[in-house]
Amino acid sequence: MTGSQQPSQRARNRRLIARTLVVVALSAISAPAFFMTKAHAADEAMRVGVLIPGSKTDKGWMESGYEGVVAAQKEFGPKLKTQIIENINYADMEQALTNLATKNQLVIGVGGQTQAAVLKVAKRFPNVKFSIVGGSKGETMPPNVAGYDVKQAEIAFVAGATAAMLSKSNAVSYVGGMEIPSIVNAGKEFGNGARYINPKIKYFESYTGDFDNVAKAREATAAAIAQGADVHYHILNLGLRGLEQAAKEKNTHIIGSYTDRCGTDALYVAYSITGVGYQAQYAIEQLEKGSWQPGYKAFGLAMGPKASGMAVCQTTPAMQAKIKQIEDDILSGKIKVSEG
Repeated sequence: MTGSQQPSQRARNRRLIARTLVVVALSAISAPAFFMTKAHAADEAMRVGVLIPGSKTDKGWMESGYEGVVAAQKEFGPKLKTQIIENINYADMEQALTNLATKNQLVIGVGGQTQAAVLKVAKRFPNVKFSIVGGSKGETMPPNVAGYDVKQAEIAFVAGATAAMLSKSNAVSYVGGMEIPSIVNAGKEFGNGARYINPKIKYFESYTGDFDNVAKAREATAAAIAQGADVHYHILNLGLRGLEQAAKEKNTHIIGSYTDRCGTDALYVAYSITGVGYQAQYAIEQLEKGSWQPGYKAFGLAMGPKASGMAVCQTTPAMQAKIKQIEDDILSGKIKVSEG
């Protein structure tokens, strides 16, 4: 090569390197986030947005979900940054989720009532992951959405059996919020569980049409108490306060939901654990590990005591053995329960 040719060759090499760098850069931009090992660099904090439709202090579903996020924050410390929006009505959910999706790598909807809005927003943010705590199996989910089924009907059967064993009046009740399939199925299986223990037990089932209506929950519970019910179960959010008021006035008792809080309130004789917080924490842990997966995932009894189970505050060995036998029979298919 002559001296006059060397600069020309160097110029061609520089152009080739420049074109290669452009191709690499474009490839990195266009590569979907789901093909990367982790959704964040090792020195970057995870960014997680959480939509809590109700109050994070409702002593129910919403509070349990919030506690799962708090547990994840303690687990990961400065490696995790969270943005939480709470107390959002249905009409504003899509806007709230859009806000979260523009700023975060993972968005968690706490409650099946977020599902319709999540499915819409997720299509506009294909590189953001979405997890629905309480997601339904029925709908087809985009490739960036995961739905976690708490299997409320399954544990409601166990709660019904527990209520029948705890009842002194041989009458129990259930108050649900919105009359939608998952809530209705839970009510149905609570009754089936109670009758499994005592075929002659009286069972009173009602729906308020609103998870947060305190007055209606109180009215429904008072009506059941007037007919003899002394142990009550529910799927409510803030409406639980009305149930508590009615039960306290007549010295009846409640089986709480979502989290074991035995020893904090004498009004409660047991708790059904449905792992709402566990699922919220699970979604964040999967993001951190780089193993987050879209699609429907069932939790329930099969996932262990953190995901689902019964906590009886003052139990006996015989009662615990019976509850364990019922749970085992559900898992084996010997006892059939509804979906949801």
